[in-house]
Amino acid sequence: DAARVGATVTTHMVAGAVAGILEHCVMYPIDCVKTRMQSLQPDPAARYRNVLEALWRIIRTEGLWRPMRGLNVTATGAGPAHALYFACYEKLKKTLSDVIHPGGNSHIANGAAGCVATLLHDAAMNPAEVVKQRMQMYNSPYHRVTDCVRAVWQNEGAGAFYRSYTTQLTMNVPFQAIHFMTYEFLQEHFNPQRRYNPSSHVLSGACAGAVAAAATTPLDVCKTLLNTQESLALNSNITGHITGMASAFRTVYQVGGVTAYFRGVQARVIYQIPSTAIAWSVYEFFKYLITKRQEEWRAGK
Repeated sequence: DAARVGATVTTHMVAGAVAGILEHCVMYPIDCVKTRMQSLQPDPAARYRNVLEALWRIIRTEGLWRPMRGLNVTATGAGPAHALYFACYEKLKKTLSDVIHPGGNSHIANGAAGCVATLLHDAAMNPAEVVKQRMQMYNSPYHRVTDCVRAVWQNEGAGAFYRSYTTQLTMNVPFQAIHFMTYEFLQEHFNPQRRYNPSSHVLSGACAGAVAAAATTPLDVCKTLLNTQESLALNSNITGHITGMASAFRTVYQVGGVTAYFRGVQARVIYQIPSTAIAWSVYEFFKYLITKRQEEWRAGK
């Protein structure tokens, strides 16, 4: 049985890595727009009315490939991060469900498994996220990932890569708990037999992503500020570096008031709907495919 357990863990890791890389790559241009729209005091040339207008203007004024800058570091981080994430989620969901609600599906187990998986995912993803967001900003001095890593390391120290980790967790733990509970709740309605059903995975994934994204936007704005350390916002902050969640929350409020907490909410929801739909459907598809192969292989043995 150990081989089977090993195979399922590998299955979840491979399916998770593929889903994660695809999810981040397909929606990357929208992510670039979101980072810029969350900018607290944007350059006049980088003030955008909506997502499409922003994308069109970035391409027109900065070149076709500009919205894709930083994609390589994201893909490199997303593979291992999502592999850890899905493997941990599946293992914990099963272990906790058996304890809380033997033989059944427990919402508490789903939520808790999602939260713990997030700890691992964010630890792997956070440095990539910092580099990515700095490369996405308007007038970013960095053209290559290595330049950005070197500059941040030399000027701000290794800690800069994890400055937003607590905020990222504070955002992602509720995000993932809302996301997983919504997904599993919708799956129970659309797909009670829990068979492989592409349309139900897409629909549940999309709805779960939208709800979770909108609810956690204020934390995302703070995370962007912590990652990019916008110089203008820093000028209004005496200490120099915005280090923690509380100072980020204060700075956002000082600079833009309550509405600033919802900067980029449209881009965030537009980004999240397809990306969670992609992640879940690709993940469920690979899980189905690999499991089917294993069954055929066992039957033919």
